[in-house]
Amino acid sequence: MADKELGNQTSLTEFILLGFGATPTLQILLFLLFLVIYTVTMAGNLLIMTLVVADQHLHTPMYFFLGNLSCLETCYTSTVLPSMLASLLTGDRTISVGGCITQCYFVGFLAATECYLLAVMSYDRFLAICKPLHYITLMNGRFCLQLAAGSWVSGLLASSIVTGMVLQLTFCGPNEIDHFFCEFKQIINLYRNDIYQVEFLITIVAALLTLPPFALTVTSYVCIISTILRIPSTTGRQKAFSTCSSHLIVVTVFYGTLSIVYLLPKTKTLRDLSKVFSLFYTILTPVANPFIYSLRNKEVKEALRKKSQ
Repeated sequence: MADKELGNQTSLTEFILLGFGATPTLQILLFLLFLVIYTVTMAGNLLIMTLVVADQHLHTPMYFFLGNLSCLETCYTSTVLPSMLASLLTGDRTISVGGCITQCYFVGFLAATECYLLAVMSYDRFLAICKPLHYITLMNGRFCLQLAAGSWVSGLLASSIVTGMVLQLTFCGPNEIDHFFCEFKQIINLYRNDIYQVEFLITIVAALLTLPPFALTVTSYVCIISTILRIPSTTGRQKAFSTCSSHLIVVTVFYGTLSIVYLLPKTKTLRDLSKVFSLFYTILTPVANPFIYSLRNKEVKEALRKKSQ
C-alpha cells in the first residue's frame, strides 16, 4: 500500500488549472482584456517608481513606501498574469507541480508583504496626522528602510512557513485546480489525509503572521479619523483627510476582497464568485493603484506634469 501511494505521488508531474472554463471565443476576449490590464499595470506602477526616484519633491517617507508598493504590485501581477495569458492564448492549462508550488510561494509571499507594507503606510499616515511635531524625527531615513525591509522579510517568512507545511502533505488526485492561478487554499484540497487538521494549522499560522499588520492598519485609521474629526475647520479636515484617502481606498479594496475570498463557504455555488473576487486583489488592485494615487494626489500629478514637459 505504501509503495502504491508513493508511486501515485511520484508519478504526478502537473496540475490542470481550470480557470474560467471559457469557450474559445471568450478565451480570446479574456486574453485581450488581461493583456491590456497587464500592460497598464506594468506601465503605471513603473511610472510611479520612476517618479519617486527621479523627483526630489517625492523623496519623503510616504512616497518611499508608495514606491515599494508599486514594485510589489509589478511583481504580484507578473507572478499571475503571464502564465494566465499563455494559457488563454494556447489553450494549454497545465502547469508543472514545481511551477505551481513556486507560484503559490510567490503569491503568498507578495500578498503577505502587501499586508505588512499597507500597515507601515498606515502607521506613516498616523504619525503624520496624529504626531506631526515628531513626524520628521520618528520617520527618519533609517527607520523607513527598516520598516520596508521588515515588510519584505516578514512576507518571505510567512510564505516560507506555509509552503514548508504544504510540502509535507501527500498528494492524492485529482490534479485539477478550479482556479486561474495556483493558490494554497486550492492546493490543500488536493491532498489526502488529515486535510482539516493541516488546513486549520496553516490558517492559524497565517493568522498569527498577517493579523498583526491588519490590526495595526485598523488601529492607525481609527486614530487618524478620530484626530481628523477633532480638527475645527472644514478646510483643515479636508486637507488632513486628503493625505490618507488614497491609501484608505487601497486598504479597503485589498482587505475587503481578500476577506471575502477566504471567508466564503466552500460550496460549488460560491466557487466562481470566489474566483471573481480573487481578480480584485491579484489583478485589479495592482492596475488601479497608480490611478488612485496619481489622480487623488497633487504631488504625484505635479511631478508627472514636470516630467512630461
